[in-house]
Amino acid sequence: MLRKIFPAIGLVFLLTGCHSSSIPTPQSEQAKADAQAIVDSQRSELAMIPPPSKSRFMAIHSMESWQNPSITVQASMLELRVTLADANPSPIGVGGITRPIGARKQELNISFDKLGEAVSSIPESAWPYGRVIALEEAHKVPASAEPTVRRSMERAIDKLTDLGIVVYDPEEGNIR
Repeated sequence: MLRKIFPAIGLVFLLTGCHSSSIPTPQSEQAKADAQAIVDSQRSELAMIPPPSKSRFMAIHSMESWQNPSITVQASMLELRVTLADANPSPIGVGGITRPIGARKQELNISFDKLGEAVSSIPESAWPYGRVIALEEAHKVPASAEPTVRRSMERAIDKLTDLGIVVYDPEEGNIR
């Protein structure tokens, strides 16, 4: 009787108990390949933007003076700010009533999983310093949320550097 039960139990363990996340499945391999293809596509789009010019952006020490895209990291989302280039190349009236800079600024709240897509869709003309982005932590974060914001900062930095974007902190004056 026991001989008949043990093979059946062994078969149950074989079918259910041996599944492990470390064993590659065709679906997980395909999902990884698809994710890598998306990242490669985003990198190629961003490669059209010239490399960053340190002489242009290292002299900037405030977010108000920053002209490239910038990101404020919060616990569960990112705030992406982009200033589009002025369509009128004439220096006459820049920043005046007919051509306000604020009209060209856009602010978007995005989730972490959309960071690559959002950054790669920013037009080349919005990157006057080259492929560098300013990154800062959200202000007035409650003490209980600070560890989460720090982890979110690390995730954002990892994603941006993976895409080939230099991350700069204007307030500290350093590259991350």
